[in-house]
Amino acid sequence: MRDRLILLPGWGLGTAPLQALADALRGLDSRLHVQIEPLPLLSSSDPADWLDELDASLPEDVWLGGWSLGGMLAAELAARRGERCSGLLTLASNLRFVAEPGWPAAMSAETFNAFRQGGAADASATLKRFALLCAQGAADARALSRQLHAAAPQAQPELLLAGLDLLANLDTRAALQAFVGPQLHLFAGQDALVPAGAAQALLALLPDVEIGLIDNASHAFALERPHEIAAAIQAFLHEAGDD
Repeated sequence: MRDRLILLPGWGLGTAPLQALADALRGLDSRLHVQIEPLPLLSSSDPADWLDELDASLPEDVWLGGWSLGGMLAAELAARRGERCSGLLTLASNLRFVAEPGWPAAMSAETFNAFRQGGAADASATLKRFALLCAQGAADARALSRQLHAAAPQAQPELLLAGLDLLANLDTRAALQAFVGPQLHLFAGQDALVPAGAAQALLALLPDVEIGLIDNASHAFALERPHEIAAAIQAFLHEAGDD
């Protein structure tokens, strides 16, 4: 099923931010089957629990991809599956979402902790703020944030907090180094959540994988500029011998 791509969404905003990209990919290649899968609804923040759920529900021998948190989970699942994964692509996904001394190109722990505290106090207001952050750097950030927030599903606060804690727990460096299949990692130049410097840090860690930086684009670049992102993915799939 190397003509099949599974896309996993990011935290809190549901599958809608990836729909335009999926449509654009289908328009470029009618043979490519693109499927957006929602993230598990788990109260656990243990990455193993999320990977067990995804591994059991997603077909094998497909391309795995995702946006932000979804890309981090796709990376971990690709490493777990090894040869049973056709390839990996991530969109605005850092290797660590929260910075540490060994990976400074990420959100500061202070900023993340303040955001999580806001989520515990008022999940609805935090989701609205998150949509604004996702859209920051876009050509029309206000309209994009409204679009993101309007399509977000109603989620239980404890599930949102579990997802945030999962973000803080994930570190995909070992997974990306272990996975020997083709990899494409796309970053956004004006991303307010994943610093553009993460692209260079990943290139230093893995000089043989495909890495792209989309200039003047926001964290939500899959929705902001779906045709440009789809073209980059299509070119990557072609280079990997799947066209």
